[in-house]
Amino acid sequence: MKKVCFMAILVLSAALLSAQDAAALVDAARNRIQADTVSTRSRMVITGKNGSTTERLMDQFSKDGPQGNNRTIIVFQKPAAVAGTRFLTIENPKSADDRWIFLPSLGKVRRIAASEGSGSFVGTDLSYDDVSSASRDVSLDNHRLLREETLNGSACYVIESIPKDSGYQYSRMVQWIDKSTSVTHKIEMYDKKGTLVKRLEMGALKDIQGRLTPMQTKMTTLTANTATTIYVDIIKYDDPIPETVFTTQYLETGRAR
Repeated sequence: MKKVCFMAILVLSAALLSAQDAAALVDAARNRIQADTVSTRSRMVITGKNGSTTERLMDQFSKDGPQGNNRTIIVFQKPAAVAGTRFLTIENPKSADDRWIFLPSLGKVRRIAASEGSGSFVGTDLSYDDVSSASRDVSLDNHRLLREETLNGSACYVIESIPKDSGYQYSRMVQWIDKSTSVTHKIEMYDKKGTLVKRLEMGALKDIQGRLTPMQTKMTTLTANTATTIYVDIIKYDDPIPETVFTTQYLETGRAR
């Protein structure tokens, strides 16, 4: 009897260690690029189910706050239909991010509630939760190493992440993390019924200021046969960004005071 209990403890300890290892791998992937700031100009191409495309131009600025929490603002520049739209997200460790959006048509800043996380981000295949997912706190999910396999010639860890909050839009996410570089190559998202609904793919890796950087990100909505692809045209690390950019005042005015 004592031997059985001892063996059970060993099995349990191995399972806990595996979960810790999987969480550490996800954390390493999300925090792979170390930089004080990140500034990008990107083209966002939205592909409809009939193959038609629309293009948007946007700027994105990210900077860690005083407590190490990530802050990101997205500013749409073109076309006229979305120009002036600004979105701010501030990471909250171990809880949902704070998010606000400014729509020129409304002329005011609106807070995005956590319950709105599954809503489409400015008519794209990305939801508000998707936009924040790169900085999602690892502790919000339970992680499990499913297997190791090769994807597009790269040896990867395949890790399943299940949200602890049942209100989160996905029931689970499965991601492929490169074993040698910690780059996340692909993420699959499943809805509450267990159906694969979205696929995020990152590629066109390029060395930017000594950092291996994906220059192309594609989100495909499998249930709608639509996709949104982001092409990074310009990216700079460690460029100064004023603190006032990461405020609701900047969202409303578009001016850093």
